[in-house]
Amino acid sequence: MSGTARYPEIDILRGIAILMMILFHTIFDLTFFRIMPFDVENGFWRFFAYATASLFLLIVGISLSISHARASSRLQGRAMVQKFLFRGAGIFCCGLLVTVGTWWYLQEGYVIFGILHLIGVAVMLSPLFFRFRIWNAVIGIVFIVIGWILATIPGPMAFLVFGIHPLTFQSVDYTPIFPWMGLVLIGLAFGEFAYPAGVRRWTRPKLPDLINAPLSFLGRHSLVIYLIHQPLILLVLYFATGAPVL
Repeated sequence: MSGTARYPEIDILRGIAILMMILFHTIFDLTFFRIMPFDVENGFWRFFAYATASLFLLIVGISLSISHARASSRLQGRAMVQKFLFRGAGIFCCGLLVTVGTWWYLQEGYVIFGILHLIGVAVMLSPLFFRFRIWNAVIGIVFIVIGWILATIPGPMAFLVFGIHPLTFQSVDYTPIFPWMGLVLIGLAFGEFAYPAGVRRWTRPKLPDLINAPLSFLGRHSLVIYLIHQPLILLVLYFATGAPVL
């Protein structure tokens, strides 16, 4: 496989995560606008939300491992750092668009530091962690444990990105560095194991094109779909139910 070719299984997994996200956000919107009652704060749907975010972030880590391995043949030092700084900054700016959009639409509970913000920060910080290779799994677990501890500590909004916030804080998407970046680091470690030097070390089972093609499409365009899916869900709910969601 060439240095720029994509691994289809990663796009497929990302496509599955996109479908999970769309499903959960549809359920969330049905509840938020009191169209249909679902318990999104507890039980199955809360676990489903965590599983969706976890899958996204693990894939981010795996992709970063492969990207770093391929880039290391032509980039070193500052050039390597700049590559991930610029890429992460672009994703973080997309997160800021989500902040502006949700502030305009929701006012209360808008997204200050959601999953796109976290992914952007994780990508920018990733050059600090590439050197640790499979040991990133241990560091990731430490991040998760720290996150569990910080979640019990109320504090000022200034520490929001780390997982500390006032007791009155609420947001429809809150994904702080602790514990969530721990999953990116575990993904980095898994990528180092499953794709050493950026090359797949195992044989990929083939899926039927009927499954492979749409999931791969979703995975290749995940960022765009993330940015537009919520307005589209609201439009569908508006025309399907007449609920005042717009």
